[in-house]
Amino acid sequence: MNIPVPVRPAIADASLEPYAQLLRALLPRMNSLSVFNALGELYWSTEMSVEPALTALLPHTIRSAETDASSNGEQRMAGNEPTYLFWLRRDDAAEPPTPLAVVAISFKPGNADADLRAFSFVQALVKPGIECLRRELMARDKILNLNSSLLEQDNDLDMLLSITGGTDNKPESAGDFKAIVNRATEHLKVGLSALIVPEKGIALVQVSAESPIDTSILAKAHRHLLSMAQMRHKATIVNRMVLTVGTVSSAYRVLVCPVLRADGNTMGVLALFRTESAPEFTPHYARLTELLASRVGTIIGHSYDALTSLLTRPAFEQRVGSALQEVGGTQRCWSALSIDINRMHVINDNYGMHMGDRVIAQLGELIRTRLPPGAIAARISGDRFAILLPAALQDAAKFAEALRAGAEDLGAVFGDGKMSVSVSIGVSAVDPRSKEFVHAFAAAETACKAANDRGRNRVELYQEADESIVRRFTDINLIADLRAAIAENRLELNAQLIVPLGKHEGPPHFEILLRMIGENGEIVGPDHFMSAAHRYQLMPTLDRWVIEHSLEMLKPHAELLRASQIVFAINFSGQSLQDADFTAHVVRMIESSGLDPQMLCFELTESAAIGNLNRAEELMRRLRKLGCNIALDDFGTGLSSLAYLRTLPIGMLKIDGSFVRDVLKDPRAESMVQAIAQLARSMSLTTVAEYVETDEIRTRITALGVDYGQGFAIGRPVPLVDVVAELPLYAAAAQPSGVWPASASAA
Repeated sequence: MNIPVPVRPAIADASLEPYAQLLRALLPRMNSLSVFNALGELYWSTEMSVEPALTALLPHTIRSAETDASSNGEQRMAGNEPTYLFWLRRDDAAEPPTPLAVVAISFKPGNADADLRAFSFVQALVKPGIECLRRELMARDKILNLNSSLLEQDNDLDMLLSITGGTDNKPESAGDFKAIVNRATEHLKVGLSALIVPEKGIALVQVSAESPIDTSILAKAHRHLLSMAQMRHKATIVNRMVLTVGTVSSAYRVLVCPVLRADGNTMGVLALFRTESAPEFTPHYARLTELLASRVGTIIGHSYDALTSLLTRPAFEQRVGSALQEVGGTQRCWSALSIDINRMHVINDNYGMHMGDRVIAQLGELIRTRLPPGAIAARISGDRFAILLPAALQDAAKFAEALRAGAEDLGAVFGDGKMSVSVSIGVSAVDPRSKEFVHAFAAAETACKAANDRGRNRVELYQEADESIVRRFTDINLIADLRAAIAENRLELNAQLIVPLGKHEGPPHFEILLRMIGENGEIVGPDHFMSAAHRYQLMPTLDRWVIEHSLEMLKPHAELLRASQIVFAINFSGQSLQDADFTAHVVRMIESSGLDPQMLCFELTESAAIGNLNRAEELMRRLRKLGCNIALDDFGTGLSSLAYLRTLPIGMLKIDGSFVRDVLKDPRAESMVQAIAQLARSMSLTTVAEYVETDEIRTRITALGVDYGQGFAIGRPVPLVDVVAELPLYAAAAQPSGVWPASASAA
């Protein structure tokens, strides 16, 4: 029987005395007035106590009211008292028509007039008063229902806030998904909750302590649940689903809600189970479950790499930190693996970047399928991966070797089967004192670099007692070659074109890049020697060399550059900021060059600027006062904040290439590029997108509001001497109808 919410006083001393007086005026011979709720419980009475004979009439009269929906009451004898029972009904027709309340009007025993009065006659006399009383009780009922609804909504809101953490834009911690499943089980009062996202390796189950359901039903039902979620993109209620475990079949109430990707496709399911004897699921539960599933999807979007389904670096660092915090209590043995795909640029150049993405995705799949329980893995950057393995060093080395062999086999499945795919892996034991990702993986990264320098496609172990990786590290040879190149002037300056995009009307730019000429005459890129230069503190020497030679080469063309407004960007490192004389030295070189300072832009990486904030700000202000522009390089990956952007006197933000390169396939990268462009525009800063490698990327970042583009789709680096020789052509190309010289072609 569908029993409505019982009518109860809104407040403890709620009185109906005014209505009793009204009814007494209509029926002067009335002895008492009593009001009962839909369950037959006394709500209010004019008497101190109600006769049991009257109370005994309530169950029968309520059944009569439900049977005869057209009637409004009846006359009965309560002991020797003639009693008129009025059924107060709601405005909406309920099924069955249980009354909102029952009003009992009694007369004194032996009242002949009362005995002769028919119910219809009495009803006609008291109808106005009964209707006023009905409306009063209806109003009180609505207030109580509203309070109950508001309380329920408050509880729902508390539940949702408890699993949001105050922000959506954060990586997943180890307990976020577990907290969501636990809250779904407790708040929605279900016997079993399950979160299953196969492609992310997520499978969480929570059983209610109050009404547990056997988890073995998931072994039979999980594929069916995933199919239901994939067919429907919204929560589905099945209030009777028969599931068989062994030879026993049982019926359950099931709520199935899909977990959606950013593109709207289903990647998993959040399923809730109740026994058949439990209350049915309603649309209200479906809406709450959809919000929980949406929260799961949001966390996954911020925590998992779109290409590999491994953790992103922020989520990985958070998970690693949590795992390492537990080491002291459990004495668990951990090993760190740093993985680098070898010669990724060769794959991209020879087979296309789409093939490079396939290699990265396949390696991610290889790592995911081979991870043992308790391991944590992530894609750290473009072609670099990291794994925290719950194993001792030697066992971790065996795992790494198997992974290396598996990666070597990947080349056979691509293209013509002749593609060379390999990885270099560094393995180290994690110091139990390490509590952060950087400290835990420093040794593994060093070992990985050693594996690269020793021929690639190999596994190297780092052990503090074995100094071969450190002392025989290839940087020692590189630093000797670099010092010889500086002494013998075997360095070369290149320049890469940076052009305005869309309707931006700024002048063209060139970024000046450093190359080393090997002893055999080959050109060596900065990715080969910059690590050694940083490691052995040679960057200040290189910075001075680059600035001095750049100004010397541009000096003869001062007038042409002033007229054309072409800008040349020169990089300097964070190490140079530690040189107390560096700022004054740079200013003297610019002032003595005769060049217009406005055609010079100096670039400093975001992390270097924030790491040496005071010296960086001093240098920037001196250069800006002189007339030079300042660019913050690799923006978006470092430590900056809005406060630093507001404080530092910069004029340009160079968006890190990792975001630009993934802008077509990663919605988060696209959002980051757009957000930086909007932020820069609001602060009157110019933006440059690096790594514009295809025309499609160029079109997209233009649409996102970026001001300048730089990359192979715009222009490859060419010797600065060639650019200087063709400066008149570049100056002409800067005009609206100009054409860039052949040396600047992206072909």
